[in-house]
Amino acid sequence: MGSQDLARLGISADLAVHYVKTGWLVRLAHGVYSRPGESLALHPCLRLLERKMAELHVGGKTALDWYGMRHYVSQRPVTQLYGWNAAKLPEWFTTRFPAEYHRKRLFKEEPNSLMHAGPFEKQEGAPHVSEPERALLEVLSDVGVRQSLQEARELTQSAHTLRSNVLRELLRSCTSVKTVRLCLQLGKEFALPWVTKLDVAEFPLGSARPWVSRSSEGLLVLKR
Repeated sequence: MGSQDLARLGISADLAVHYVKTGWLVRLAHGVYSRPGESLALHPCLRLLERKMAELHVGGKTALDWYGMRHYVSQRPVTQLYGWNAAKLPEWFTTRFPAEYHRKRLFKEEPNSLMHAGPFEKQEGAPHVSEPERALLEVLSDVGVRQSLQEARELTQSAHTLRSNVLRELLRSCTSVKTVRLCLQLGKEFALPWVTKLDVAEFPLGSARPWVSRSSEGLLVLKR
């Protein structure tokens, strides 16, 4: 619970301090409280962070995992979070839920109107999550930075059910030439059904020169 949640329950800041001193509340950080002896759950904690961090949403590999698209099962998964501004996740959150936060502006969009990101499975009160098509592009955008190409390839290979109309809208607005080219290249390589419904002429592919990147996995060449 945040201070605003307490205020809606009629608990003032002074009363909250009294409740902490008497053990009726536990203060996790400035303006953040929990009930004593109660384990925190990920989803309501994410909802609390959403009110403090602009356009915070679960994305990338974590979003794909939530939708059942995964290749590796981690014993202690790291929640991938994306947002509009540079920020740092609070310690009270990361000590309980291993997570990484990335400032990402991958599409031509405005705050408060992210493309294809919203409450998980459209459930009321659920944390905001990238839809599968956006999540895959978030993964591909991180290739060569903090994401291995091999895992990205395997995730893309399993992405048979992506909606071509949603991908079309996202690719048209994508600000990363690398991401657009990699998405189309892998889609063709694995003969995924959605790639045949896309017209590459609609998308920002950059100049005629190949996009080249060298990493520990070798040389990645993405042609126009």
